[in-house]
Amino acid sequence: MKITPWSEECGALVGDAQLANIDESEMEGLRSALATYGVLFFRNQELTPSDHLAFANGFGEIVLNKFFAPVEGYPDIAEVRKEPDQTMNIGGGWHTDHSYDEEPALGSILVARELPQSGGDTLFANLHKAWVALPSSTKRKIKDLKALHSNVHIYGRDGYYAGTDMGKMLKGADDVGQAIHPVVISHPVSGREILYVNPAHTISIDGWSEEDSKALLDELYDHVVQPEFTCTFDWEPSSVAIWDNRLTWHYANNDYDGERRLMHRITLSGAPLAAAA
Repeated sequence: MKITPWSEECGALVGDAQLANIDESEMEGLRSALATYGVLFFRNQELTPSDHLAFANGFGEIVLNKFFAPVEGYPDIAEVRKEPDQTMNIGGGWHTDHSYDEEPALGSILVARELPQSGGDTLFANLHKAWVALPSSTKRKIKDLKALHSNVHIYGRDGYYAGTDMGKMLKGADDVGQAIHPVVISHPVSGREILYVNPAHTISIDGWSEEDSKALLDELYDHVVQPEFTCTFDWEPSSVAIWDNRLTWHYANNDYDGERRLMHRITLSGAPLAAAA
């Protein structure tokens, strides 16, 4: 198994490995690499839905997504789908999956099934590198803060998707919720400090006014999306990406109107997040 940094900013490309036939030693190497690079990319993977499920079960425990439709016959695999007649996509903004849960997901394993002729790339951001590069004064300011994360405004009955052509494909409007997490966490595996807020789900700084919360969060978001902390993955048929939700943001480009894009996603369960020491 060969692991090569994808870019100086984030991610790694894993070669000489077939996820359908991976052994435990290689699996442990992938777990370690994920904690280091934040997102792992694979090409030319011949994964059936059964193979996808078997690999995920070997990597960690699976958590069901409450909002996406499942793949027929595989309730643990979610469809991330945009049809040719739709204008809205899923994940078309910077976000971290499941930060609104009390125990946010470890990450996701996404397999390309049908791709547009062009477009549909996914962007990633490294939140450890973003933290390291913050001014010392900002680090001191935010180190002991907590933030409220929610999905009500996105998946709820009156949420963002409900008023779009994606709303009919989603479910779970009554299963929305929220959680409070430290703004700076310690990665459960590596122990590295990570900036843990995101534009889609972080609502406010706990105990702060809406105005003051927005000012700080916008400042942090503008910092994270600088090119030195981000990278882009160009999907090809049979590509796979595994990302760590604690360490990264991601953003699905919506630049392929009139074409179909179908991905299969399995989400891996995580653990409670601890504040950085």
